[in-house]
Amino acid sequence: MKTRHFDRSGNGGLTFTELGFGTAPLGNLYRAVSDEDAKATLDAAWATGCRYYDTAPLYGLGLSETRLNPFLRGKKRDDYVLSSKVGRLMRACPPEQRTGIGKFFDTPSRQEVYDYSYDGVMRSFEASLERLGVDRIDILFVHDVDIFTHGSKEASDRRIEEFMRSGYYGLLSLRDQGAIKAFGGGINEWQVAQTLAERGDFDLFLLAGRYTLLEQEALASFLPLCQKRGIGIVLGGPYNSGILATGPKPGAYYNYSEAPKDILERVAGIEAVCKRHGVKLIEAALQFPLLHPSVVSVIPGGQRPSEVESNRALLDAKLPAALWADLKKEGLMRDDAPTA
Repeated sequence: MKTRHFDRSGNGGLTFTELGFGTAPLGNLYRAVSDEDAKATLDAAWATGCRYYDTAPLYGLGLSETRLNPFLRGKKRDDYVLSSKVGRLMRACPPEQRTGIGKFFDTPSRQEVYDYSYDGVMRSFEASLERLGVDRIDILFVHDVDIFTHGSKEASDRRIEEFMRSGYYGLLSLRDQGAIKAFGGGINEWQVAQTLAERGDFDLFLLAGRYTLLEQEALASFLPLCQKRGIGIVLGGPYNSGILATGPKPGAYYNYSEAPKDILERVAGIEAVCKRHGVKLIEAALQFPLLHPSVVSVIPGGQRPSEVESNRALLDAKLPAALWADLKKEGLMRDDAPTA
């Protein structure tokens, strides 16, 4: 698999495989996955050449990290890149009070406690090291200081202030000490990512679904800022929660909910152009973000070996330049989207 080297701070940097593996599904997201199936999926990802793995305390309330533990134990530490997140601590609680009922299944009984302070960052980092069983984590992302998570711009702004006054200096200290190679934000909205980028010295952002074949508003200001500052982008959710993988069929998911009519129609238009060029919609969706110079890896995730292997095969599809030109011509892609 092709790789992209990233070294913004001059500390040797990190080498990302173009396809990473997002481990939220292995935290029993939306359905329970057995330990055996989780292991088989991780083994399949490694066999494809994937060497970048992203996790978080939230995913399965610690389950994602603990499932990575035995998988990573037999690997040389310099052979892979590992990222996790800070901003939530997992507190033991009665089963009926656990976080994520109806979203995460068969998980430890834990309740999320938001904590974006210096102490919270350090405690989260130490807990992740223990769950993962590793001696270092390469990247820490401050997790979900966005509107999607906290419900309003005012609430998001309060979390940003809490983090920038305190927790930010924890991440800065960890990077300065060499305990981590880089830090950034795992964010659902590019506007919030831009606010952070304008206020601090961030290396990377894990942007969930906000620069895809379907939507490129981040090109208005955020991605140009990243290029100017040398900030890297890990692109999560390249299929916008599913619709760019399944196509605009009834019940297709967009942003974790059923896609509205205007999104179904837009995706139908994109798919029609793809078909004219003999390209599958899902092939174009996975490869498109990698055409932007700031993107270091795309992490679609997966719950089965077949999904991981399928994603890897999509990278090998040959896409004609005329595809992107026609999408732009028909107003289905921004004219300033990099396509070469």
